[in-house]
Amino acid sequence: MTSVEARPNTYDIVVPTVGRESLRPLLDVLDAQYTARRTTLIVVDDRVSPTTPLLTFESMRPDVVVLRSGGRGPAAARNAGAAIATAPWVVFLDDDVAPTATWASDLERDLDGVSPEVGGVQGRIVVPLPATRRPTDWERNVAGLERAQWATADMAYRREMLQTVGGFDERFPRAYREDADVGLRFVAGGARITRGKRVVQHPVRPAPWAVSIAKQAGNADDALMGRLHGPGWRTRAGVPRGRRRRHIATTTAAAVAVGAAASHRRAIAIGAGVAWGTLTVEFLLRRIAPGPRTTSEVATMIATSVAIPPVATAAWLRGFANARRVAPASRRAAGSDARRPVDAVLFDRDGTLVVDVPYNADPDYVRPVAGAREAIARLRAAGIPVAVISNQSGVGRGLLCEDDVDAVNARVDALLGPFGAFCVCVHGPDDGCACRKPAPGLVIDAAGRLGVDPKRCAVIGDIGADVEAARAAGAFGVLVPTPVTRPTEIASAPIVAPTISIAVDLILEQRGVVA
Repeated sequence: MTSVEARPNTYDIVVPTVGRESLRPLLDVLDAQYTARRTTLIVVDDRVSPTTPLLTFESMRPDVVVLRSGGRGPAAARNAGAAIATAPWVVFLDDDVAPTATWASDLERDLDGVSPEVGGVQGRIVVPLPATRRPTDWERNVAGLERAQWATADMAYRREMLQTVGGFDERFPRAYREDADVGLRFVAGGARITRGKRVVQHPVRPAPWAVSIAKQAGNADDALMGRLHGPGWRTRAGVPRGRRRRHIATTTAAAVAVGAAASHRRAIAIGAGVAWGTLTVEFLLRRIAPGPRTTSEVATMIATSVAIPPVATAAWLRGFANARRVAPASRRAAGSDARRPVDAVLFDRDGTLVVDVPYNADPDYVRPVAGAREAIARLRAAGIPVAVISNQSGVGRGLLCEDDVDAVNARVDALLGPFGAFCVCVHGPDDGCACRKPAPGLVIDAAGRLGVDPKRCAVIGDIGADVEAARAAGAFGVLVPTPVTRPTEIASAPIVAPTISIAVDLILEQRGVVA
């Protein structure tokens, strides 16, 4: 890798995803358009409890890193990706966009053409709509992305400026308003956000008939935006004025009509009922007029137009109540754990540093994995101590003796060392020891021998037990899968790197070292 300063307009791409089928075609397009200016492609798995890996080991590209953000929403997922980005620019793409055939080259021209005060360059979003009929209400809703200001469906931000404003605010759990919030903070800080010439298509995903009702939960985010940015935030962020006042009036009229009817106040009930009906019909006609006016679309508009005002009002009231308790808080990056300094790196042995030979007792069978020697050399050149932590249950099972393990370790040390320590657990899986991974004992032991805090260690391994041992000790774990790594282990790993070299790159970049 070369110095970041020597390549000022290189970029990392961050793709938050919930595992949509559109992710694979997107990655195929990005792979086909790879250029040397792209540093890392960071895929953030934001599924809540994944049981299958987002990407299979065989399908991972050489520069792809996969990490998890725990299903906390798009703001947290983008923060997690930005936290391990190192290039001057971070490019955010949604997992359901389709870049054009010249997207990468157009992006690079967009970045080359900006002045230093420009903190962000937004891509152009095209939403394909039916050519033979009018768009439905849902299709028009998605098409609004074409006019959206600061949409991170395709947005490049200067990484340092993004860090300066505090990243994305994770108090916004849904899409859309977290984009406007960070854009307002950029502009308030004196940066400009321009629109580039690169283009992505954003197809309209199929949605259930009640999707417009579900989307009303975003009214709570509008209340938070008002609290954080004042009453003029919509104008400054280019967000169209909504129907909140009309929805409140409609909901109030309905509530008064029901209450008056229950208390036998017939005149008030009739008057309030007429007001509710008038407001509801006006809303319904406004939604039906531009659409296809098919039987199913009209039926959907009738049902949802009745439901939307009270649902929207309730969401806004909840958001308003919560926002009143919100103080201007520092924004926490989801991937902050991945940015903490690493003082030592602990490697699993078999399958990570050397080719796995089950219960190997012969030093002649030791073969380093591709890239291991160079990766470890870069750590040493950066002054980062290294050690080996290894389960060797063959001793406990009677298949090996400790002298055999020592002999193989000596060969590993001769080929890849010197290592600061070799920490080995010789117990079987049923012995109940505190050292066998996934227990933290080996991590703690190795950290002690190296004279560092376990919480400032990184553990690189090829199976889930390595990552779990790191987590149990408070260390930073990176999984480098092999064909024997189970899919569930890949799915649950906090960070997945395709090679030992990429894993070491992540650690060096956190330390501010670029080799």
